Amino acid sequence: MKKVILLPLLLAFTMSCAKQGPKEPQTNSELAAELAEIKSVLSYVLERGMNSSFEQVKQEIEKANKVWDLKVNESPALGNSNAKIVIVEFTEFECPYCARVAPLLDSLTRAHPDKIRLVYKHFPLSFHKNAPAAGAAAIAAQKQGKFWEYRWALAPHFRSLNDSTFIAIAEQVGLNIEQFQKDMVLDAEKQAVMDRDMKLGMEVGVQGTPNFYVNGKRQDRFSPDLIEQLLKELY
Repeated sequence: MKKVILLPLLLAFTMSCAKQGPKEPQTNSELAAELAEIKSVLSYVLERGMNSSFEQVKQEIEKANKVWDLKVNESPALGNSNAKIVIVEFTEFECPYCARVAPLLDSLTRAHPDKIRLVYKHFPLSFHKNAPAAGAAAIAAQKQGKFWEYRWALAPHFRSLNDSTFIAIAEQVGLNIEQFQKDMVLDAEKQAVMDRDMKLGMEVGVQGTPNFYVNGKRQDRFSPDLIEQLLKELY
C-alpha cells in the first residue's frame, strides 16, 4: 500500500514544482530547503501509510511547520528571556501525562537555565473537573512570585486536587497561607486567564494535554532528547 501511494505523491510533487516554471540556478540553501520538503512528504507517507492526496499531505506538513505567535509574554515563563529555545506547554494539573512530564521539564530547565525558556499555558480539559481550581491555585502562587515552585510541587498530586492539597503545597513552597487562601478562589479574573489560554490553544490546534510548541512550531513528539539536539544545533 505504501508503494502504491508513494509514486503518485512523488509525481504530484514533481508536477507541482514544474508548474512553477524555469528557475534561476539554486543556491545550496535553496536546494537543501527543497530536499527537506521532499523528505517531509516521504516521511509523512511512510509513517502513516494513508491514502491521501498530495495536497492533503502538503497541507498537513505546512500546518506542522507553521510558526505560531503564542503570546509568550502573557504567561508564566521560566528561564532566559533571550533564550534561543522557547518551549510553550499547553497543560493542566489533572492530566496524568502532564504530571509525568513535569519533572523532566524541571530537570531540563535547571540544566540549561540560560539556553531554554519554558512558558506555561493553561488548558484544563472539560472532563477534568478539578483542573480549573488547580489552575487558580497556581495563579495564586504566581501572585507571590512562586508559580514554578508551586507548579512542580503540585504536579504529582493530580489524583487528589482539592483545597486541602492546594494549601498543603502552598505551605510546602513557603507561601503566605492567609494571602494564598484569599487568592486561590476561582474567580472571574482567573477564569479569564484560563479562557484566554484555551482560546489561543484551540486557534493553534491544541486538542489534548500536554501539547508542546518549540520556537512556535508544534511538536507532536516532544521529548528532552529533542531539546538536547536543538541545544547542540543552536549553541
